[in-house]
Amino acid sequence: MFYKTAKEREQTKFISSFNQIVLCVFLFGCFFSVSIKAQDTIRKPKIGLVLSGGGAKGFAHIGVLKVLESAGIKIDYIGGTSMGAVVGGLYATGYNATQIDSIFMAINFENLIQDMIPRDSKNFYEKRNDELYALSLPFDNLKIGIPTSLSKGIYNYNLLMRLTNKVRHVRDFKQLSTPFLCMATNIETGKQVILDKGYLPEAMMASSAFPTLFSPVEIDGNILVDGGVTNNYPIDEIRKMGADIIIGVDVQNDLKDRNGLKDATKILVQITNLQMIQSMKQKIATTDIYIRPDVTDFGIISFDDRFEIVKKGEEAAFSVYEKLKSLATQPANFKPKLDLSNTDSLSISNININKLDNYTRSYVLGKLGFKSKTKISYKDIEIGVDKLSATQNFSTIKYTLEKNNDQDDLNFSLIENKTKTYLKFGLHYDGLYKSGVLVSFTHKNNLFKNDVAILDIILGDNFRYNFDYYIDNGFHWSFGIKSRYNRFNRNLKMDFSNGLLLDQLGINNLNITFSDFTNQIYLQTVSFQKFLLGAGLEHKLLKITSETIQNTSPIIEKSNYISAFANLKYDSFDNKYFPKKGWNFIGDVQTYLFSTDYTNQFKKFSIAKLEAGIAQTFYKKATLKMQSELGFSFGDKSVPFFDFILGGYGFEKVNNLKYFYGYDFLSNSANSIIKTTFTLDYEFYRKNHFNFAANYAQLGDNLFDNSDWISKPKYNGYALGYGLETKIGPVEVKYTWSPDTNRSFTWISVGFYF
Repeated sequence: MFYKTAKEREQTKFISSFNQIVLCVFLFGCFFSVSIKAQDTIRKPKIGLVLSGGGAKGFAHIGVLKVLESAGIKIDYIGGTSMGAVVGGLYATGYNATQIDSIFMAINFENLIQDMIPRDSKNFYEKRNDELYALSLPFDNLKIGIPTSLSKGIYNYNLLMRLTNKVRHVRDFKQLSTPFLCMATNIETGKQVILDKGYLPEAMMASSAFPTLFSPVEIDGNILVDGGVTNNYPIDEIRKMGADIIIGVDVQNDLKDRNGLKDATKILVQITNLQMIQSMKQKIATTDIYIRPDVTDFGIISFDDRFEIVKKGEEAAFSVYEKLKSLATQPANFKPKLDLSNTDSLSISNININKLDNYTRSYVLGKLGFKSKTKISYKDIEIGVDKLSATQNFSTIKYTLEKNNDQDDLNFSLIENKTKTYLKFGLHYDGLYKSGVLVSFTHKNNLFKNDVAILDIILGDNFRYNFDYYIDNGFHWSFGIKSRYNRFNRNLKMDFSNGLLLDQLGINNLNITFSDFTNQIYLQTVSFQKFLLGAGLEHKLLKITSETIQNTSPIIEKSNYISAFANLKYDSFDNKYFPKKGWNFIGDVQTYLFSTDYTNQFKKFSIAKLEAGIAQTFYKKATLKMQSELGFSFGDKSVPFFDFILGGYGFEKVNNLKYFYGYDFLSNSANSIIKTTFTLDYEFYRKNHFNFAANYAQLGDNLFDNSDWISKPKYNGYALGYGLETKIGPVEVKYTWSPDTNRSFTWISVGFYF
């Protein structure tokens, strides 16, 4: 009989138990392995986000993104059109919703739409252009044209370039933080274009180039406009990228009836939406989570309502919050965050410019204001591009940054403006020249590259003209020719002879006709980007007559003068008429060398003038401006017709005429002056200004020969005014008075000064 001892039975029992444990571990391992493999085969669904176009209504996308982040949803793919492309592109770059919200809240959309170029980015010619003409129209083949769009999009492109700095070397949008695409429309074929490669700012610009508002964008030979024309909701394209679940945000308008189509913008949007609304029914049906913010009370240009529109997006997203939470893969309040440090410094290795027919490389570099092998900021690029744009010589200005080792090459693609001729118009009224209508003819590339010819003719109570021809050579010396005829008629209480003529005639005032015919040749250059240094020769025919004079010749002065001059100018005021910041400086020396001497009193003499001012906003929209002027003659005794003359306001100053509150036009004269004006301006409503001004002056012959000019000012005057900024220029009303004379005057000035 076979049997086991107790010890053997214990060993057998242990072995059996061990085998059972091993078997369990083995079975568990097999189960766990199978489970892991099963889990590996079940991947997380990819989430795609589709953002429609809708202009300012697209601010609602930001509100939706905020809620998606609060729900813990990570987006795997983004597709957008128009404003949806801009918001989506920034999110794909790595910005979170809060950062995008801050960006949009800080943007001045009026400047963006108007393609505003800061005044201090313009040279003196371009400032003059913007502050003289109310309307500018292309004029080719004796036909007046109209601009192709309100904006070339330079302001917008500069902004997007700076915002996408961190991904400036990415050329495949799948390599962004979140893979991205946007839609555009080929305006020549009418077909949609998918933009998922290239230069991100350019793609966003093309997708949002609303017809007539922004110029078309050329990419790879295709002329592209707003993608909303052909595909305002790219759901199919996002599915093809790999999205399993689509979250769609729709801010499009429904079709409006006749009562809702009250302006051109709404009609244009309706035309754009006709095709899209028909296809949206099918797209909505295939959207897994469809979000439609209630933005019916807003339009595509309701940029001032951005805060309310963002809230509408949040409300719409919260209405489906439980559905969104079911897709969460991140902790609640998940926020991607783009590192914004060191985003404004660039080391430029080379500046590459495409070949141009009519403008030289030095001209372009002169406008840019920087050269290769330099370290610059995006602000420097923006200022340079603004200067190029201000010339109106280029219909398209595109630039990209290409990696060159640890630096960047700055590549410019410029398309010259085919329009070389413009008709420009302006209106003005003041108390000296009275009413005037300006008609201007401008033609470029006449004889040489970089040249411009401008003829301004002023018709009205006093005929005048200005002609200017110059060759702009950028960093190098430029050459110019000027010719001007100026005329006005006015009753004056001064006679250019310290009152002697009035005393002889026994009268209190003199009606004069003043005419000035001036011609100049000059050289000038821009130093340190903002200082304009010039020098030249001048011929002037000065004629002053009066019908008041009886029994003698009505001619008071009729002489030709030859002089040499030099000047230095600087102007960084942000607005010529109502500056909020900046300063200016004008220094001028003119030596009169020869005269035909009608009055037999000419001897060689010189006049020096200095003007400096500063403006600063110190509280909200309250601005203080201080302007000081100094002038004197030296050498032999000066001719009195070139004296400094005080009085009046609102006219185009010639020779040595000076504004002075509290005194009538051209009231007092002498060969030396020191004058200071303080102006407190408050913009109480957009473009509406209240202001108070005080001016003080010492005026006298040879004023600086002794210390009398330091004493209490001899002339004092004050003004209360209202000003309105309009398209034709400032409209101003000034009530002025002086305690010196106990007299008051009300002056009205309308339009840009000329």
